[in-house]
Amino acid sequence: DGMLDGIAAMQKFVKIAVTEPEVSKVPFMLDASKFEIVMAGLKWCQGKCIVNSISLKVGEELFKEQATLLKKHGCAVVVMAFDEEGQAATEDEKVRICKRSYDILVNEVRFPPEDIIFDPNVLTIGTGMEEHANYGVDFIKATKTIKEQCPYVKISGGISNLSFGFRGVMKIRESIHSVFLQHAILESGMDVGIVNAHEMLALSEVEQDIRVAAENLVFNKTPDATDVMLELSQRERARREALKKGGGAVEVKQTSWRDLDVIKRLEHSLINGISQYVVQDTEEARQQAEKPLHIIEGPLMDGMNIIGDLFGAGKMFLPQVIKSARVMKKAVAYLIPFMEQEKRDALIAQGFDPEDFDENDDSNFAGKVLMATVKGDVHDIGKNIVAVVLGCNNYKVYDIGVMCSCEKILEKAKEYNVDVIGLSGLITPSLDEMVVVAKEMSKAGFTQPLLIGGATTSKMHTAVKVSPNYFTLEHPVIHVLDASRSVTVVSSLLGENKVDYTTDIMEEYDEMREDYYAGLEDRYFLTFDQAKEQKLAIDFDAIPPAPAPNKLGVTVIDDVMLEDVVPYIDWNPFFQTWELRGRYPNRGYPKIFNDEAVGSEAKKLFDDAQNLMKEIIANKSMHLRGVVGLFAANRTDDGEDVLVYASEEDRAARKPLDKFCMLRQQAEKESDDPYLSQSDFIAPTGYKDHLGMFAVSCFGCDTLVEKYMSEHDDYNKIMSQALADRFVEAFAEYLHRVIRTDMWGYAKDESLDEEDLLKIKYVGIRPAPGYPSQPDHTEKSTMWNVIKAKELAGIDLSESLSMMPAASVSALVFAHPDSCYFAVGQVGKDQVQSYAGRKEMDLPLCERWLSPILNYERD
Repeated sequence: DGMLDGIAAMQKFVKIAVTEPEVSKVPFMLDASKFEIVMAGLKWCQGKCIVNSISLKVGEELFKEQATLLKKHGCAVVVMAFDEEGQAATEDEKVRICKRSYDILVNEVRFPPEDIIFDPNVLTIGTGMEEHANYGVDFIKATKTIKEQCPYVKISGGISNLSFGFRGVMKIRESIHSVFLQHAILESGMDVGIVNAHEMLALSEVEQDIRVAAENLVFNKTPDATDVMLELSQRERARREALKKGGGAVEVKQTSWRDLDVIKRLEHSLINGISQYVVQDTEEARQQAEKPLHIIEGPLMDGMNIIGDLFGAGKMFLPQVIKSARVMKKAVAYLIPFMEQEKRDALIAQGFDPEDFDENDDSNFAGKVLMATVKGDVHDIGKNIVAVVLGCNNYKVYDIGVMCSCEKILEKAKEYNVDVIGLSGLITPSLDEMVVVAKEMSKAGFTQPLLIGGATTSKMHTAVKVSPNYFTLEHPVIHVLDASRSVTVVSSLLGENKVDYTTDIMEEYDEMREDYYAGLEDRYFLTFDQAKEQKLAIDFDAIPPAPAPNKLGVTVIDDVMLEDVVPYIDWNPFFQTWELRGRYPNRGYPKIFNDEAVGSEAKKLFDDAQNLMKEIIANKSMHLRGVVGLFAANRTDDGEDVLVYASEEDRAARKPLDKFCMLRQQAEKESDDPYLSQSDFIAPTGYKDHLGMFAVSCFGCDTLVEKYMSEHDDYNKIMSQALADRFVEAFAEYLHRVIRTDMWGYAKDESLDEEDLLKIKYVGIRPAPGYPSQPDHTEKSTMWNVIKAKELAGIDLSESLSMMPAASVSALVFAHPDSCYFAVGQVGKDQVQSYAGRKEMDLPLCERWLSPILNYERD
């Protein structure tokens, strides 16, 4: 959460927990994504803690540093079998990494070996992939070897990972676990296993044929072990279904769903997202029905209700829902002409003029929702997904588009007489615009609930900044985390228990506001002058700036093809867009395909993406274009900003082309770490340093979206937007490499593969204006002025400085090896006053742009 102070939260929680006798009598296991947060908790924790976890993936030096600190606190530690190359999968890798970790910990750090708990990674078997077949036996053998080579250590593992391939059949899964644990514990000495204790089977309880199959599977004894276990799984499923129905013996008949009657075929098409036969099946159903409307109100709505129930219960995933919506829209689109003609005939028969008929009659819907991306913001993929999900649950959604002014939102809400208003935004200025809309809704006497959503929004921001301007029991303000929550929220707001629901939300938000403001009182900030005194002081004599670029000035990039950037695609955000999230150890791509809950659907989604991507590349329906600037640069005399020069002559004459203003950290640190600003990474006057920058876009997505909208194909519409985002992010990765190795050339010998690039193993950084290292979007205006991004590449900026088209990326390029990513965090008024003066911007306007990071309430 962008508003959460992790260190303060950890300290506060541990301080409270250690005073509770029932809590503090057991050991604490502390876990956080950042090591400094774990350390903050350890300092307030009594007794012996367990830290989960450290590993060599951060590099040997940092690994030793972390272990040394943990040893000082006397805690035990879980050490994952990861190193700089990734996760240990084979027996040799597990043993090698654990032995190397052990030797470093025991021999160099002097860490007590009895306080080391190795997790050599229990991975999934029975996936059908040959490279996974030995994962079970490799863990068992590695455990024995690790215990032999690393005296006194413990071995742990998450057992459920082993059988993800057989999800939904608990008897089979627990049988596999039982066989695995029998060998891992009794033969190899495994100490700790994370298991489902309620469902565990003793080995003696495992049926003989399943036990044999499990032995073959775990130890990879036979090539057909997975197929045999799949057959046993199908047998077990059929047996359970028969028991539910009160039946006895099971006979599985092979039938096709196309053999069902047309009503059942339509329901099947909806639930499974199959659009291939929907038009012919809809026509057949229409021929049998008394009215076309009966098809919609009957099998189509029955199918959508089932989908809504499955999605709400977490048994169906977002891509499946979007596919189902595509089927529904195609069926309804086919029926609409027949329904309109039927209505006209009926009106004429009754003596009415059909032209007087209200084509926008929406009385049959469960409710009406207006959705808008706020002024200045062009991002709408998340809003589109929510609209589809609500539509699948019989809500009429009025999506009025992107860059919607407050006046337009209020005007359309009145025009459509909606029940709920939803605001979306991706960039941080959108947060302030949402506050403006809430205030204007209150002034105008609106009574509709207000929903807040989007990537930069949060429950805390909604509670602290938005809700005080509008929230009442009649019209609450509610943050909606993702599409899967939208139906529950809207149905609760329009249902009979609205008062109870909104009362709970109001109490929660009141408490969050109290905690937030109390937390501000506990936070300490250096004055701006103090922060400047403790800035990062790079020795540019010892580590000089990168050499001069091979090509100074501005370069248009219009010869990069989509297929050139495909190898640079990071697929993890793609699955996040579709709200598919694997659980450890299957959180990222491609491990998400092994996840018990979402793996199967993730693979289908990925295959669909590959097919559409190939089509887009073949048809050239999207294309890439960008612009790069490389300039002489030095930081200003006060050390807070960076001046760029068009040439060395201009540098010598001190005639800057423009100035990039930077922000510095001010929140007090418990360590001796410096208070960073991006200006620290650029050398002062007297050194020949340089600064790079670029803006890139993927064009053509809007046209493709319009095409799919005309075909009632929400699935491919959203898929196109998601792929455009992946293309442009990959373009940025590709172009940054070209800058490092060729255009600037400071890393001409770089030989990293695409995976290493995504792990940021290269020299230098490329932070974007508006992001944590420089959270001021107005710096994009400076960049656009310098590199002429609009004129040369066709990339525009909205009034809120959102890039257009939406699939766009911009960044500054720093080359010094000591440059690093960081978060500015909250800043004080003294720095904001200085910053506004340096930018020659009115203070109130500057405060509005920086509103999300101010440590004070602006006037």
